[in-house]
Amino acid sequence: MDHTAPVATLLRRIAAHLDLRAAEFAAAEGLHPTDLRALVLLLDARRDGHRATPGWLSTRLALNSASVTALVDRLAKAGYVDRTPDRRDRRRVLLALRDRGLAVGTRYLGWTAGSMTSALAEFDGEELRTAIRVLDRLEQAFTSSPSVRA
Repeated sequence: MDHTAPVATLLRRIAAHLDLRAAEFAAAEGLHPTDLRALVLLLDARRDGHRATPGWLSTRLALNSASVTALVDRLAKAGYVDRTPDRRDRRRVLLALRDRGLAVGTRYLGWTAGSMTSALAEFDGEELRTAIRVLDRLEQAFTSSPSVRA
């Protein structure tokens, strides 16, 4: 019996729910869903100690450089992000969340985390470690597979 099909179906459904929640939250904040995705990615970069650049953001959002420039311009003008020259390489620009961007990203993650945390509460550590392995493997598969655009 194929056990992967139900897992794939559930993951697609969860992704659809997350997309809807992100769109609802972004609209309530006066943002486009892509703006919110950018803020969350920048929040992740901050947590991971990664120096985010427009090129890095372009790759993760699958946007061309003109679109990312417009996105960053919009977020900077609205006070969500700062652009600063990279002291190590003056040709690069670094992106950093301002307090407003940090607050919105954190609120969004808290809003979605509440549902996830309560849904996962009944599982023990071993079950959650298995789930983490499965989800990590799926993330690696998507990260290493070629883009549809390739």
